[in-house]
Amino acid sequence: MRATFATVLLLLAPAAILAHHAYTAEFDTTKPVKLTGVLTKLDWSNPHIWIYLDVKDDQGKVTNWGFSASPPGMLTRRGITKNSLKTGEVLTISGHRAKDGSNNASGNIVKFADGRDALIGQDQALNPTETK
Repeated sequence: MRATFATVLLLLAPAAILAHHAYTAEFDTTKPVKLTGVLTKLDWSNPHIWIYLDVKDDQGKVTNWGFSASPPGMLTRRGITKNSLKTGEVLTISGHRAKDGSNNASGNIVKFADGRDALIGQDQALNPTETK
């Protein structure tokens, strides 16, 4: 019985290691972003939710950005539900840019149009205060 359990653990360990990664493996903590845009899509699923914003630059060009945030269960415990984030609302999200240079970033803090802030990332200490 013990040998079977140990074998199963050894077989599943690589999958568990690959399933989750360190924050710094995907996001560059030297490249903070703080972007404001219109919520266009919300993927409320494990292992992390994704929030998509249409962000307009100074010339009026719109680019869609994706922000990875905490898992749904963690956000729900913080009082943020799927219904808290509404398509069409304006949000400001602070985080760190993806290392691959794509228009993806971590989502650490979200500021709602009414001025409320909410922690949506893994660690409040990672909240950048600078803009991209």
